[in-house]
Amino acid sequence: MLYPELFKTLESARWSMQDDIPWDSFDASKLTQEQAETIKMNAITEWAALPATEMFLRDNAGDSDFSAFMSIWFYEEQKHSLVLMEYLRRFRPELMPTEEELHAVRFEFDPAPALETLMLHFCGEVRLTQWYRRASEWHTEPVIKFIYETISKDEARHGGCYLKYMRRALDEHGAVAKAAFAKIGVLMANTKVAKALHPTNLHVNKSHFPMDTVQSRLPDPDWLSHWLDNQIDFDEAWEARVVQMILHNLSNLFERTFENARDLNRFRKEELAGA
Repeated sequence: MLYPELFKTLESARWSMQDDIPWDSFDASKLTQEQAETIKMNAITEWAALPATEMFLRDNAGDSDFSAFMSIWFYEEQKHSLVLMEYLRRFRPELMPTEEELHAVRFEFDPAPALETLMLHFCGEVRLTQWYRRASEWHTEPVIKFIYETISKDEARHGGCYLKYMRRALDEHGAVAKAAFAKIGVLMANTKVAKALHPTNLHVNKSHFPMDTVQSRLPDPDWLSHWLDNQIDFDEAWEARVVQMILHNLSNLFERTFENARDLNRFRKEELAGA
């Protein structure tokens, strides 16, 4: 089982919202209204770990190890939402998300292949790590800069945990796991896609379409693209970091070098042809 060791590792890195966040360093002159509004949107988006956890537990009912790991992932992701809301409660209380706004992002996700979902969320953690690093650089107020850097490190650790479960899946499911990971990898590493793909902006429930993405249920459904393109300026160089990290980890996982999504897609087709 991976869960016991992952518990120890993440427990040793756990931070305290009360003791480790430098609340006393807040500088009101360095927080703009525009910046504060983006914090609210991120707080609500992080709340969507709730339906994601429900999905994981449902679709991995036969995997108690991974399901137990969800207890850590869910706790830490909800903590991200909570620390962002605590920041707003202290310094911009009028922007605190309402319970209705939070509950709006809790809806059922359609069942999906568990291995593809695992890879999707690994890529999502890689992407979110970089988004939050860039957000920390964009913000000017020192406390929120620290918070974004802190939760970015959490997301990086979560990505590492998902990767361990991907390695286990390769050992247990072989070609099936390889095909699932390569399929999602090609999608997530394709720089020609019009928008950055992340679990929160993918359609996940046909019966609710088009209101079946987490982002579509936020108070401002268009905020993510504006945040990325016009606020934190997540440009091609930052996007390249995401893609290279995905390709680097798949190269190690499959013991083959992938320089770009085309290389990975070629590998995927070779695997399908040989199946």
